[in-house]
Amino acid sequence: MNIKKEIEAITGEVIEMRRDFHRHPELGFQEFRTSKIVREYLESLGLDEVHTCSGTGVVGILKGGKPGKRVILRADIDALPIQEESGEPFASETPGVAHACGHDGHTAMMLGMAKIWAAHREEIEGTIVFLFQPNEEDAGAQIMIDDGVMDITGKPDAIFGYHLWSTMPLGSIGAHPGPTMASSYYYKVKIHGKGGHGGYPHTAINPIDAATYVLSAIKSFTTLEQNVFDPTVITCCMIHAGQKEIIVPETLEMEGSIRCLHVEHERVHARFREIVEQACALCRCTCEIELKCGNSLLNNDPALAELARQVACRIVEPDMVYTKDIAVMGGDDFAEFLQYGPGFYFFVGMEDEASGVGEDHHHPGFRVHEDALPLGMEMLMELVTEYLAK
Repeated sequence: MNIKKEIEAITGEVIEMRRDFHRHPELGFQEFRTSKIVREYLESLGLDEVHTCSGTGVVGILKGGKPGKRVILRADIDALPIQEESGEPFASETPGVAHACGHDGHTAMMLGMAKIWAAHREEIEGTIVFLFQPNEEDAGAQIMIDDGVMDITGKPDAIFGYHLWSTMPLGSIGAHPGPTMASSYYYKVKIHGKGGHGGYPHTAINPIDAATYVLSAIKSFTTLEQNVFDPTVITCCMIHAGQKEIIVPETLEMEGSIRCLHVEHERVHARFREIVEQACALCRCTCEIELKCGNSLLNNDPALAELARQVACRIVEPDMVYTKDIAVMGGDDFAEFLQYGPGFYFFVGMEDEASGVGEDHHHPGFRVHEDALPLGMEMLMELVTEYLAK
């Protein structure tokens, strides 16, 4: 099979599917239209098995004509609660919801690859599992796992994922070994003080004062206590307190995230709790702390990363293969699947000044460069084919 030619033959179809998904974005676990299209498309290809999981998740299983290893390929299907401002002629038709991260492209690419592989199943050495995951933006992978998706997929020998990436040049591939996307835990802190009159602060205990100490202590921790070679980011994005300018509030709530691009997240979380509790106590306040896992550390398997680097260097010029300085503090819950086998996750560059593509992910003006779609497909198909042949 000539993978490049096979992809060229269906690129138009893949682009049209991507644009259709883009017009009709759906939030996490509400991807009913998307899920139906994916399921029916896989069924039309004659895959050996097609299942649903967690409501809108879809799993397709293709058994090759030759015995071999089992691989899982994952694509995310959900959109974001954002009003699109891209100016695309196929922009979102759903107010307040948009594919501002590229998941529409991921889904269309996976369907295109499934079509090619299904037509050449006798050449496949092993089994390929296509996993379409809902709600990537809010920890959907773990929910699928809890609902038994790994019983459906079977134990994999390797797991592969990918992401269209707007801050890497068009035509480039990011193949980073080791920690690649940060673990992300969401915190919610509720600080309890004592309400009172704004003119008599000495009779009250102001939780806002405690919050300022908390924020200062957090910044000191990340800059002075944390090893700079173990990137750690603690961000506060929401603070709610008070109802009137002359009343000291009883409580304050603050929310944000803790992100670690290293394996020692438990130590960071423990120190965060200690800092918050002590800062509040200093101001005579008490507090409640909640931590919720958004995603674990995405840690690429070194051997698979090296294989990917070799494959990428055959597809594009070696100077367009990025193996350093592309790890990011953003997260992806693809990481949750890595507890079931070694995995590799790569980036496909889209940034192109001439066409105006380069807005950050989750920005209202985010756009996908469609020339990146066939390159991403080629990279994954060549990588999986070589891995199964080894």
